[in-house]
Amino acid sequence: MTVAGQADDAGEPRLQRFASLTATARALTASLAGFLGFPRSQNDNRPGYREPGPAAELDCLRHVLAPGVLDAAERRSDDVGIGADRVLIQSGVISEEAYLDYLAAGTGVAIEALEHITSDDCLLPLNEIHLCARHGLLPIWQHGELIYVSAPRGYSARRIARLIAEYPSLRSRLRLVSIPRFNAFLETRAGDVLAQVAADGLAARFPDLSAAPAALSQRRASGAFRYLLRLAGPAALFTLAPMLMIDICGVILAIWFLLFTSLRLAGCLSRPKRRPRRPRLHDSQLPVYTIVAALYREASSVAPLMKHIHELDYPPEKLDIKLVIEADDLQTRAAIARLGPMPHVQVIIAPVAGPKTKPKALNCALTFARGTFITVFDAEDRPDPDQLRGALDVFDTHEPDVVCAQASLCIDNTADGLLPRMFTAEYAGQFDVFLQGFSNFEMPLPLGGSSNHFRTSVLREVGGWDPYNVTEDADLGFRLARFGYRAVMFPSTTYEEAPARFGAWLRQRSRWMKGWMQTWSVHMRSPRRLWRDAGPGGFFTLNIIVGGNVLTALAHPLLLGEILLRGAIGLFDGNVTPFLAKPFIGLYLATIAAGYLTTAIIGLIGLAKRGLLSEAWILALTPVYWICLSIAAWRALYQFLTEPYRWEKTEHGLARHSRIAALSEGQKARRSGGQR
Repeated sequence: MTVAGQADDAGEPRLQRFASLTATARALTASLAGFLGFPRSQNDNRPGYREPGPAAELDCLRHVLAPGVLDAAERRSDDVGIGADRVLIQSGVISEEAYLDYLAAGTGVAIEALEHITSDDCLLPLNEIHLCARHGLLPIWQHGELIYVSAPRGYSARRIARLIAEYPSLRSRLRLVSIPRFNAFLETRAGDVLAQVAADGLAARFPDLSAAPAALSQRRASGAFRYLLRLAGPAALFTLAPMLMIDICGVILAIWFLLFTSLRLAGCLSRPKRRPRRPRLHDSQLPVYTIVAALYREASSVAPLMKHIHELDYPPEKLDIKLVIEADDLQTRAAIARLGPMPHVQVIIAPVAGPKTKPKALNCALTFARGTFITVFDAEDRPDPDQLRGALDVFDTHEPDVVCAQASLCIDNTADGLLPRMFTAEYAGQFDVFLQGFSNFEMPLPLGGSSNHFRTSVLREVGGWDPYNVTEDADLGFRLARFGYRAVMFPSTTYEEAPARFGAWLRQRSRWMKGWMQTWSVHMRSPRRLWRDAGPGGFFTLNIIVGGNVLTALAHPLLLGEILLRGAIGLFDGNVTPFLAKPFIGLYLATIAAGYLTTAIIGLIGLAKRGLLSEAWILALTPVYWICLSIAAWRALYQFLTEPYRWEKTEHGLARHSRIAALSEGQKARRSGGQR
């Protein structure tokens, strides 16, 4: 940033003065943020804290609102553990702009609309301005004085009112601004920095852990050269002895295939550790919780999503909801506007710079996140009402290195066709059986793309999401492991919509496969470092589960094709060549059969846990589904080589049936029948 006065001929002394002011502003901002009721850090929403004394923030409204309304707001403030002004604003009794006008009149603190504030007026460097979004406090240099612009949240309005009453001279050093205006200012004035942080923040901080283009790291060129050198030997052997190398590769693929299926079966045998459940927390003990949804062409899903979020068993005053949309998505923007004022919802326009991916959108929200914890929901998600409280229980009852809690994902539109039915069995086996077992083994988890809950401070520490990885969830699970953290599964469910048409399913699954290829290639750039960072468990999980998932899908048609080819030739030619008569066909048959059987067993156990054994007949189509997976894998490999960062959007809001909606309607009908 060009600091005000930088071009002055006075030169160095003035620069030194502003450098000193910047350091002072940075230190005072952290201290003042804590005093005014903002979290001093990203993880400082201390449970159980209540601001003592009367609600001074309501004094400016004594002549505006009825005493009963103010008394109710103060009682709710005590119950929830948040300022009474936020209660009134959240409930729609008064708008934030109107409240700040009354607060300004009552305290003498001026309103700052930020319309004429430039980057040169900000005492923090441009690359730090976006950090103000976390605590709602901006230091500026105005009329020769250090001024703090405050966007009140938490108990800050109460503390400002008390501070001015005790020290009236400080009113000239404070300004008030609404949270929407404050955020809009940051998006406008620091837009380029926000875009850079969202798109390239991980690559800038940890280039070896990012799937960003190779131009961002010269070390990748040398890494690619080393890979080519390693391939030189096998390539030469292929040239000299192609038949031998084909057999060797087939055996290696078969062994990898068997390791993958064995590890998946092992997950079924693990029993979860019993942990004590803590008593239900009072609302005042709950921290602020950030919910992020990245939306693109989701106009039809916005209203149901917000309905399900509002059904969560959590005080709305302590929800910090971020909806991230693309600049060209006018329909979704209009759908959000039709929902009316939502004070706890911030709509963020994702910058055009960088890849147009979900993880980049999530990073945009991470900059503004105020919650101690943060979770991600997709547009079509329907989480269990107690999911946020359940995640807090996980963080409270597990060791400090557990920084992510993954809820189970379950398909809701099972009755929409064969693909949703197979998806239902697959998800039941994946989340309710396999990942549960892996969580018990304390292995790194390839996370799901939704309903994963994080400690916000740790998520920022590890660089957030990789905007260049199209399955940012799996990548993040292994990056957490490399930083010494763990993710665990917990017993809560989010219901999702599965694609019912093959084209939509293929595009979605190809993107997942491509992302797993990216994840494997990023973390295997330096196998020794991966072993050192994530340990043997992380190393083998990445190679056998993530790598094995892709490799088995790629190898499946090759092994199956060789079996069929040998069988066909054996039927018509009794004098088969020695190559075709080699004994590997037994290994290949065992490999394919083990893969089918493992998928069926895991799916069957998962369906049983879900009470959906009536859908188990779909597992008879496992061989057909595996062929579909192979088509997706080979398509993903082609895109990995040609369009690695292309994000193929999955359309939502197309489901024709909903198990949960039907169940809810049935329960309502039974209750109404019983009342008669």
